[in-house]
Amino acid sequence: MNIAIFCSANSDIPAEYFEKTRELGEWMGRQGHTLVFGGCNMGLMECIAESVHNHGGKTIGIIPSIIEKGGKTSRFVDEAVYCENLSDRKDLLLSHSDVMIALPGGIGTLDEVFTVAAAHTIGYHQKRIILYNMGGFWNSLIACLNDLSRRGMMRGNWQDYIQVAESIKEVEARIFSIY
Repeated sequence: MNIAIFCSANSDIPAEYFEKTRELGEWMGRQGHTLVFGGCNMGLMECIAESVHNHGGKTIGIIPSIIEKGGKTSRFVDEAVYCENLSDRKDLLLSHSDVMIALPGGIGTLDEVFTVAAAHTIGYHQKRIILYNMGGFWNSLIACLNDLSRRGMMRGNWQDYIQVAESIKEVEARIFSIY
């Protein structure tokens, strides 16, 4: 299965996120899954790529030109797909993956999550996103989604296309409940 990972490219974040990301990458690699990611050599992006790669999985890096020109391409990219900008990268991440997992991240991660979710609600695809809620990282987003739903601002039940997992076992269960 091709699993896209949306996550932080920052390194100055809690060590817990790196630990759990390594564990997820190990699981993906040992299960023979392919990682589809932003191709960057920083933060959780490099962590997941290294872990998947070192545990037998394949990695596909979707690499915007600014990352390539800046010399920030991960050395753990097995297959590179080059693109011009972040909008192209989101489209390619979606088209190259079966399911997406959002790890802790910032604006870019939120942009990826909501782009995929919005396209799902309109009917462009039926792919799901799993929020890997490491240490409660996504609790405030979950509360926001619930609030938007209560106010009638969301089409359908957001949990039909965005699921939450608290552990790797739950990530695995969510993936296999989808496929």
